[in-house]
Order: sequence, then structure tokens, then C-alpha cells
Amino acid sequence: MTLSKAANLCGVLAPVLWAAAIVFCGSLRPEFSHYAQYISELGERGSSTEIVMRYAGFVPTGLMHVAFAAFLYVSFRGHRLAGIAAALLALNGIGRIGAGIFSCAPGCAGPDSSLSQQLHGLSASVGFFAIIGATLLWGIVLRRVPSLRGLSRFSFVCGIAGLVFLLLMLWSAEARAGTGLHERLSSGVLSLWVLVFAARLWRREPDRTA
Repeated sequence: MTLSKAANLCGVLAPVLWAAAIVFCGSLRPEFSHYAQYISELGERGSSTEIVMRYAGFVPTGLMHVAFAAFLYVSFRGHRLAGIAAALLALNGIGRIGAGIFSCAPGCAGPDSSLSQQLHGLSASVGFFAIIGATLLWGIVLRRVPSLRGLSRFSFVCGIAGLVFLLLMLWSAEARAGTGLHERLSSGVLSLWVLVFAARLWRREPDRTA
């Protein structure tokens, strides 16, 4: 397998590993609520699933997003806007890595103002908004690629849906009314975009994507 193919495969596998980590870690904590609690709480400091979620969920999938972004940058190097879109996707990966390296306090909220929690929150926020921006920019780029034009509308829909669900998560954070559900819907639709985009490119040669 070539390096290019391996990087493309990272885009296919990252969403699968991310979903599997969330489901697996959640299954180990019967009291955990996917409806109300943040994904990050599966990796909160001192929890039974902290190590697994941080180093089998956040960090590896973040690295895989960076690898896929590098593949996109090379494959679409003839499009200037694509370079920015790929950089945003890489920034999302870096943000996810940071969110895994720096754990949050139990509940990922409240009075804890430790440096680790602050960096976790910053990393997660940067990651979310970066991938939303990347998705929307790719919607523009793909309109200019005849063979991939069908993915343009899908990219816009996923980007807008991801933003709406993220805003709903922030709006419901104080009451924790569906906060976890909104976060998972946002992360889920954005992860689906990565999976579909990467799978669509899997059978294409890098120099023919533009």
C-alpha cells in the first residue's frame, strides 16, 4: 500500500474508530448518559475509561485526520482554496489530539480552572469549528471538480447540520438537556462527511482528484 493510499484510508477508518471508542467506553460505564453528558466525559480525569478514550479515541483519530488532510492537500494542490480547507481539517485533527492529551475534570465543567481543563476546552472548540469550516469550504471546492460535484451539496448539508447541532449543544449546556445528544449528532454528521469523502476518493488516483 502506498503512503497516499494509507493516508486516504485514515479518512475512512477514523470515523469508524471514533464511533467505536465512544460506544465501547460508554458500555463500560452503565451510569453514563449519552443523552446528557459530553463525549469528553468518557475521558475525564480519574474515570475508568479515561486512558482508553484519550489514547484509543481522541489521539489516534486526530492523527488520522491530520494524515487524511495531508492526502487532500497533495491531491488537490491545484486548488488554492482546497489548501485552506485541508489545513482546517488538519487543525481539527490537532485539536482532537490536544483534547486527548489534556483531560478535563469530572463533568468537564464547573469551577475547575486547571490548565489541563482549559487546554482541553480550547482544543475541543478549535477542533469542532475547524472541521465545520473545512466541510463548508470543501463544499465550494468540490463544485469546481466535475467528477466530485455530487459531494458539494452533501458537504454543505453536513457543515450546516454540524454547526446547528453544535450551537444547540452550547445552548443546552447549562441545563444539560440533550447536550450529549446534540454533541454526538454534530460529531456524527461531520464524521460521516469525512467517511463518505474519503471512501469516494479511495478508488481514485491522487493526481486525478482535481
